[in-house]
Amino acid sequence: MTGASHNKKTSHPLKVAVLMGGISSEREISLTSGKAVKTALSHIGHDAHAIDVNSDIIETITSLKTLKPDVVFNALHGPGGEDGTIQALLEWLKLPYTHSGVLASATAMDKAASRLAFAAHNLPIARGMVLTPQELAMSDPLDRPYVIKPVSEGSSVGVTILQPGESRRTEIANSWDHGKQILVEEYIPGRELTVGVLRDTALAVTEILPLSGDFYDFGAKYQTGGSRHIIPANLPPQITEKAFYYACQAHNALGCHGASRTDFRYDEQTDRLVILEVNNQPGMTPTSLLPEQSAWRGLSYELLCDWMVKEALALNTQPILSLLEK
Repeated sequence: MTGASHNKKTSHPLKVAVLMGGISSEREISLTSGKAVKTALSHIGHDAHAIDVNSDIIETITSLKTLKPDVVFNALHGPGGEDGTIQALLEWLKLPYTHSGVLASATAMDKAASRLAFAAHNLPIARGMVLTPQELAMSDPLDRPYVIKPVSEGSSVGVTILQPGESRRTEIANSWDHGKQILVEEYIPGRELTVGVLRDTALAVTEILPLSGDFYDFGAKYQTGGSRHIIPANLPPQITEKAFYYACQAHNALGCHGASRTDFRYDEQTDRLVILEVNNQPGMTPTSLLPEQSAWRGLSYELLCDWMVKEALALNTQPILSLLEK
């Protein structure tokens, strides 16, 4: 093993505010991410401070103004944390922060807007449409099976696959509480893949095998043992290369900064690879995919967190590939 995987004290100690918690449905996941990030940054030599973000935005502003951090590590997830809202606040406070900016964050969080950006860059997406709950209640918008998704939620919150013969469509529509619109997409059979990107470099293709259910839902993502990750995914070389290319192109299409993660479906029968979404604020929990891919490439969790805060300050001068082992 070369030096990339070894933890060492940073040569540029920084005062870092780690934003965590928030008020979205992903609050507990964010707290887990944030605590792990704070521990990692402290271990490597930074002066890291946790700020638990709640509904009182004045409290968050006061905490940030009092702390006067060099940089903010944004470990928030879901609406309010990765949709451009907290990013706009940090811009107003003139504080550098990790991950993507206001516009990229808002676009990535809005799956309908993301689809338009991907289509404009000739990236492969599933056939789909945005409609109201009332329209869904009236009739099937696509041949079954199809996928029903919130337009602006993360971590597969509210995602349902409607199979042939099921009678849940009206019930789902009438009880919809994830906004005024619904995204409906054709169901792509096959394998669930994901690719992490740091700046301009794809890290790996991971295949995700949920241990129960039809897809990588909230439980499979965050419960210990909820899914099995195969890294690198056993794929034809040309599909791996295509996934790398698409992930980097999607990162750039949305204007992402720092880290992102692009999720795919791959249908082996038709050799079709389709982008599901880009996560501009990838999870940083112990079971999260981006840290797992980073570690597989030789960049430890601590050094990944260190890279992220320095990337926010434009302190990273080395190409990503020079930090990776394989």
